[in-house]
Amino acid sequence: MRIVVLVKEVPDTYGDRTLDLETGLADRAASDRVLDEIGERALEVALSYADAHPGTEVAVVSMASDAAAATIRKALAMGAASALQVVDPALAGADLGVTAAVLAAAVRRIGFDLVITGNLSTDGSGGVVPAMLAEHLGVAQATALSSVEISDSQVSGTRASDAGVAQVTADLPAVISITEALPDARFPNFKGIMAAKKKPFETVALADLGVDVDPASAPQSIMTAVSAKPPRGAGVKIVDEGDAGDRLAAYLIENRLA
Repeated sequence: MRIVVLVKEVPDTYGDRTLDLETGLADRAASDRVLDEIGERALEVALSYADAHPGTEVAVVSMASDAAAATIRKALAMGAASALQVVDPALAGADLGVTAAVLAAAVRRIGFDLVITGNLSTDGSGGVVPAMLAEHLGVAQATALSSVEISDSQVSGTRASDAGVAQVTADLPAVISITEALPDARFPNFKGIMAAKKKPFETVALADLGVDVDPASAPQSIMTAVSAKPPRGAGVKIVDEGDAGDRLAAYLIENRLA
């Protein structure tokens, strides 16, 4: 079985994020860049299955700039057998539709039985790429899974909602996405880090995938304006002089917070 895991380099979740006011895009050079944690959890699902089922191949796919190669190699150090990275200047600021089409072409290039992704990235938080990916690939999808079980012919899991928990199953090949309910990812050890240097790492461009992202031929979302976040107001300080409760209630009512 071949399992493909989508991973993504994102600005450090615990660091400050900056918006480039000229392009409207995140300034990725303004903070540390790391593998998205939800992608690492998806990789852990694949690697755990591979550990228990010899002969399973785990590959990672990513769409990023050249500078992300070192970050993506962490997935190889964790245990993935190979990596494919899509690098092309035309993909700067790609919307969700373009992203899904490109990733689908990359996944199709290397072949798959199962694709595992996070439910949404921490930088974009779109949450629709897994479903769009399945549509492009023409396979079943099972999204937002909080548990996963993989067999030779099916993948199943549970999906939590406000109304309860649903058990879902899909025949392979399929695309699934997982939530943060899945276990944390393993840490790369020294042996894995050294082995990662010799593992296959393919870099391809749009021309290699046969994907056209020209807005003239395929409509894309367009940013029309961007501005800095307005400064936060000073707020109101209430000192208790015996009437703080009444003043707080009045403030909440006045600002329609009660």
